[in-house]
Amino acid sequence: MYLERIERSETMLPRKWDVRSPLEKGERWYVVRSLPRQEARAEFQLLRQGFPVFFPRATKTVRHARKLRMVKGAVFPTYMFVVLDVERDRWRSVNGTGGVASLIMQGDTPQPVPVGVVENLLDLLDEEGMVRLDRNLREGQTVRVVAGAFANAIGVLERLDANGRVRVLLDIMNGKVPAHLDRLALEAA
Repeated sequence: MYLERIERSETMLPRKWDVRSPLEKGERWYVVRSLPRQEARAEFQLLRQGFPVFFPRATKTVRHARKLRMVKGAVFPTYMFVVLDVERDRWRSVNGTGGVASLIMQGDTPQPVPVGVVENLLDLLDEEGMVRLDRNLREGQTVRVVAGAFANAIGVLERLDANGRVRVLLDIMNGKVPAHLDRLALEAA
């Protein structure tokens, strides 16, 4: 129910900041830890306060009652990134935001994320804003299946084609079993 309200009211959010836009002088990425299962609420409230937020999501396969479903889930559950200039912004208000547990701190000040970490995640975003962990795949690489009947199986990527299909030799039952899968179903192991 809460997520439905957020989706309906997303048009009210200030969208003048693009997550891919370069940071201004003095700004850095910081990690915000949200309360369990309140990531959407924390993201919404931070955006309402004017803080640029990046909450990385990816498509995952969930097994329940012998059924497989593709769901959009957090890459880092309960963690998101926020842009702050600790000299300019009222960053202490982040800790009092609904849905937020705290900023990750180093002593009395927020701990910045090392340069390049968030930028690399932003480079992996697709058109829908989902993190695509399959972009850097190459033949001969060890991969993990993240979707479909072979979810969580480990194998070696044997062949890639232009249509998004791959051939993987999966390590199943003490042997190598070839499988043809969709490229989106793999990530580097």
